[in-house]
Amino acid sequence: MIKEEILKQIKPGAKIKIFEGTTPFEGVVISRKHGKEAGATFTVRRVVASVGVEKTFPINTPGISKIEIISSPKKVHRSKLYFVRGLPAKKIRQKLGVSL
Repeated sequence: MIKEEILKQIKPGAKIKIFEGTTPFEGVVISRKHGKEAGATFTVRRVVASVGVEKTFPINTPGISKIEIISSPKKVHRSKLYFVRGLPAKKIRQKLGVSL
């Protein structure tokens, strides 16, 4: 179960590192759905070898051992950041104000 103070910091534009099993998954949160209810999820996007990889994680899962918030969004005014799928990393940094 994820702690309450960590849940408040997981919002679109935040850069996080998720420890699930042995390998961590680090990327930018592009969406958060359904608040705190049983089916709540958040989607994290990362670029690996010039290919975009997105993973959707349920909030109420025992598989996630730890979540680290690396940086918070500075100027994000949207709830879903699906537009970053078609942008290069430099444009994403400029628009969101986070380092990738």
